[in-house]
Amino acid sequence: HVQLVESGGGSVQAGGSLSLSCAVSVHTYMTSCMGWFRQAPGKGREVVAAIDTNGRERYLESVKGRFTISKDNTKNSLLLQMNNLTIEGSALYYCTATPPRFCHLTIGSRGGYVEVWGQGTQVTVS
Repeated sequence: HVQLVESGGGSVQAGGSLSLSCAVSVHTYMTSCMGWFRQAPGKGREVVAAIDTNGRERYLESVKGRFTISKDNTKNSLLLQMNNLTIEGSALYYCTATPPRFCHLTIGSRGGYVEVWGQGTQVTVS
C-alpha cells in the first residue's frame, strides 16, 4: 500500500511560489523524520528540507529563507512552501520518510537513509 503521495507540482515563473503537499500514512507520519528531496535532469538526488518528530526543521543552504517545511497534524500531511523560486528549483520533488535517528544526517545526503519514497511531483521554473 502506498504510504506517501505528493501533489502540488506545476509550472511557475522565476520569482513565483508553489506549495507541495504529501499525504502520509498514519504510522509513517508518527514515527518518521519527514523530508523533501529533489532531482533535476542529469543531477543526483538532494534533500531540500527535513522535519523531525519534534518539529525541528533542517534545510539545504541554498533554499533557506525561501522554502518552509511543515506538517499539518490534522491531515497527516507534509508540506513544502516554496517562495522566490529560481531556475535551479526545477526538479522532480519527492516526499520521504527517514528513521528519526538519521534525521540529523539528512541534509547533504543523497537519500541513503531514506526508508520510504513517494512517486514525485514535477516542478518547472521558467
